[in-house]
Amino acid sequence: MERTQLTRERHRASRDRRALYRLLDAQIVGHVGVTTSHGPLVVPTAIARVGDQLLLHGSVASGWMRLVKKGAAVAIEVTQVDGIIVARSSFASSIRYESGVVFGTPEPVAEADKLWALRVITEKLIPGRSREIRLPTAKELAQTMVLTMEIEEWSLKVSEGWPEDAPDDVASDKWAGVVLHQQAPGLICDMPGLPATIAVPPSVRALAAGWDSVSQGPPDLRSM
Repeated sequence: MERTQLTRERHRASRDRRALYRLLDAQIVGHVGVTTSHGPLVVPTAIARVGDQLLLHGSVASGWMRLVKKGAAVAIEVTQVDGIIVARSSFASSIRYESGVVFGTPEPVAEADKLWALRVITEKLIPGRSREIRLPTAKELAQTMVLTMEIEEWSLKVSEGWPEDAPDDVASDKWAGVVLHQQAPGLICDMPGLPATIAVPPSVRALAAGWDSVSQGPPDLRSM
């Protein structure tokens, strides 16, 4: 089976390249997976897309970048969390998200294009910043490696919609719905068809009020 094909929940797979590009453009960090002599390694790094290329940059002293420069293949993952799907059971509860993985073998950007590539990454992080700062020195350029990878082999998985509760759970008096996080932070959405007599529970209201209210971690289930 090709590595771009989902093994579970295949109905969530998307082959919409434009949707993948929107996800890549919305994120500033990609998690790069590479196999080293000590085993697998995942490293977060800044990313920027230009057309059908993905740019990554770091220090020439970076171990994983040196591996890639020698021809190591990578998998680059990005995820955007849109909210929490709150089902009537913990088993059916999940996360609303878009997750993309791009596979390939990056190559160093040509020296003649390095300044351009660094400007692209700077503009991704802070639009307009390149016009406000000096150019990198020759020493700074020599200490920086920029990689480029064609976006050819990729997968995209999208989880959206509402809780998928079992019929017995739907018939219960438990609340179900979605708490949005990305587009409308803290917005609580009742499950369509939910009886008006079922109130939003305290845990969901606390979550919607702000992540700080639940930042202390999960409760000690042994005492419950």
